[in-house]
Amino acid sequence: MTTAAPNPVKPAPVKAKIVPSYILDTWWTPEESAVPQAAEVRDASTGEPLASVSTEGMDLGAVVRHGRTVGQAGLGGLTIHERALKLKELAQFLNGHRDEIYELSYKTGATKLDSMVDVDGGIGVLFTFGSKGRRELPNSNVIVDGPTEVLSRDGSFMGEHLYSRIPGVAVQINAFNFPVWGMLEKFAPAFVAGVPTIVKPATPTGYVTEAVVRLMIESGILPAGSLQLISGSARTLLDELDYRDMVSFTGSATTANLLKSHPNVVHGGVRFTSETDSLNAAILGPDGVPGTPEFDAFVRSVVTEMTVKAGQKCTAIRRTIVPAAIVDDVVAAIGARVAQKVVIGDPRAEGVTMGALASMDQLGDVRGAVESLVAAGGRIAWGSLDAPEILTAGGAKTVVADGAFMSPVVLTWDDVHAVALHGTEAFGPVSSVVGYSSLDEAIELAALGAGSLVATVCTNDPAAAQALTLGIASHHGRVLVLNREDARTSTGHGSPVPHLVHGGPGRAGGGEELGGIRSVKHHMQRTAIQGSPNMLTAVTGVWHTGADRHLADPADPSTHPFRKPLAELRIGDTVRSELRQITLEDISAFAHETGDTFYAHTNEEAAAANPFFPGIVAHGYLLVSWAAGLFVSPEPGPVLANYGLENLRFVTPVPAGDSIRVTLTAKQITPRVTDEYGEVRWDALIENQNDEIVATYDVLTLVAKEWPA
Repeated sequence: MTTAAPNPVKPAPVKAKIVPSYILDTWWTPEESAVPQAAEVRDASTGEPLASVSTEGMDLGAVVRHGRTVGQAGLGGLTIHERALKLKELAQFLNGHRDEIYELSYKTGATKLDSMVDVDGGIGVLFTFGSKGRRELPNSNVIVDGPTEVLSRDGSFMGEHLYSRIPGVAVQINAFNFPVWGMLEKFAPAFVAGVPTIVKPATPTGYVTEAVVRLMIESGILPAGSLQLISGSARTLLDELDYRDMVSFTGSATTANLLKSHPNVVHGGVRFTSETDSLNAAILGPDGVPGTPEFDAFVRSVVTEMTVKAGQKCTAIRRTIVPAAIVDDVVAAIGARVAQKVVIGDPRAEGVTMGALASMDQLGDVRGAVESLVAAGGRIAWGSLDAPEILTAGGAKTVVADGAFMSPVVLTWDDVHAVALHGTEAFGPVSSVVGYSSLDEAIELAALGAGSLVATVCTNDPAAAQALTLGIASHHGRVLVLNREDARTSTGHGSPVPHLVHGGPGRAGGGEELGGIRSVKHHMQRTAIQGSPNMLTAVTGVWHTGADRHLADPADPSTHPFRKPLAELRIGDTVRSELRQITLEDISAFAHETGDTFYAHTNEEAAAANPFFPGIVAHGYLLVSWAAGLFVSPEPGPVLANYGLENLRFVTPVPAGDSIRVTLTAKQITPRVTDEYGEVRWDALIENQNDEIVATYDVLTLVAKEWPA
């Protein structure tokens, strides 16, 4: 008699931890008893459960109120320069923790290169805005926009525009493909502007965002309330917003349209910008035949965009538009490069160059999109929808059931105008190669994408580059012109840089992010201010023509503005020189010494025949040079260096016998946070003996904050 073996007892599954949120300046997770069913997140390569996500019971109204009050107060207590400096400190801090972020990133299916684009790219955005905020913006909380408009005949009433930060919160809803860069590229400009951020990452990769936010909070660099994180659903968040707030969304057009239709957006004035679906194109010029550097650079670019992040990029090349005669050559070259360079597998395995898609659901969506493209007339010319053999973390090659892996797929089309070709985005390693017969047709095909984030024009023919670029520019947010000259130095088709605009019209969402200081101003309100010169000076902190001046006493050298350090210098401090006469000998000597013998300075008859001059006149640069001699205080003092002139305009010519004087007024004072000096912008006004304006310009100097008495 045999005894039956007992049924093995399966261990109870380990419940995945809930990804915490960071709200009201504390870490928060819902009570387990209050969570009916949390969304589960799995390792993209192995299917291993990693975490669950839930916001059940979160008070979203309190989150928004905390940002508007505590966050606004904390950020408002800092100037633009101080906030920009904190971004630099934060970037340096995160740089020291990249390895641990990379380890988490591998679980999303991202390779080391993918993680570099996401993690290092995001940190790079912080560095860029940390620098630009201090170099290009004032050390205040107000940005003057454009020149002053004089609105009265006597100059007593004028107007101008200024930017001030919006009084609400910046809600940033991000996509799954870039959990680090996607957050930081939105956070950085909002922070410089002084607007608190509420981050809502996508569920499949939100655990990576949470880890980065945790590091940011632990750094101790950020003011209270300036950053909050919602890990999970926030369906009613827009219910809590109004005209004071803005929403920046990255994701599907379907979701964007749903959010844009919310009553608080339609009727309540919530600012809304979106980046959505984009069927980006790359156009190979007629000169880019096989064997040329352009052909090779083009193929490299297409394969890169198909395989980096497994093609899960809003900027990836979905439509590869090439001369009709070489469609087969391009397909073959793409296939050959994929076969040679692309190793699919677990990102933790040595040698893998393309990882998994973010989830099994995402894999199903991409396969379904390819099937619909085939049903609409596309043909799979290279690759397959079958599960690929992949390299596992252990070094074995096999087909796995739980990993979201997919081979690159290249489609071709007989009907190059097919609606599905230009309207269906397979958000993975998929691109269609499309033939054109003329540049006009290439432009038409690119435009059928109905608005895209980016396009590449690859040609070494300047005429073709001009025709293609100008033909498609209005349909795209960015155009990369690629040729043999920049193929090695280009940042690439699919890499937005913080200095340039990221966004696009139409299907791409109609929004705009990045673009350097432009994106800071997206988080600010532009307001027209009208008033007297003194009142506009008081509001903006910038001296306006006609406002009060504090004239130095010629008999007391200590009152000269150049004798005052920043601690003592005030807006409106002014020095006014005596008159100095210009002689013909002065003009001739300057012409001789500089080599500037333009006829207006050397030939009386020719100069008199010129409708602008009464005869021989002084060089404009002679006048500017003399003006410097008239206003400087020559002894060592707080003014350390002159580093430039701006906005120089010559208004009235000065003939021999006329005299000039200069009035120099402290116009704007910008202390540098990290240095013992600051920048002073001086209003320089040169007038003749009749008080007619001869020239106007700004003088830029570096001035010590303190100077021994």
